[in-house]
Amino acid sequence: MNTPDPVFAEPWQAQAFALAVKLSEQGYFTWKEWAAELAAELKAAQDRGEPDDGTHYYEHWLATLERLVTRKGLTDTAALADRKEAWADAYRHTPHGKPVELKTPKRSV
Repeated sequence: MNTPDPVFAEPWQAQAFALAVKLSEQGYFTWKEWAAELAAELKAAQDRGEPDDGTHYYEHWLATLERLVTRKGLTDTAALADRKEAWADAYRHTPHGKPVELKTPKRSV
């Protein structure tokens, strides 16, 4: 029996996809706006000479999502950088075979 290839190669890809869909559903941007931004990101990658073999599609998806949420004021570049570093740090300190757990940042009141 043939089983179809998975749509997402990694869990983060599904999460990025779901986040973009949810933010659009909640009205932070239209799907038409999303599609135009993603198309621009893919065109820029092509202009940089990056291969168009589909292996980096969700990296472009994520870059588009980061750009849109920053432009819409949902976060800023410093917060994104901090979160990326927190993930990298958690990954570096997670024993092999264990799930990476990101600690919830403490919020000032």
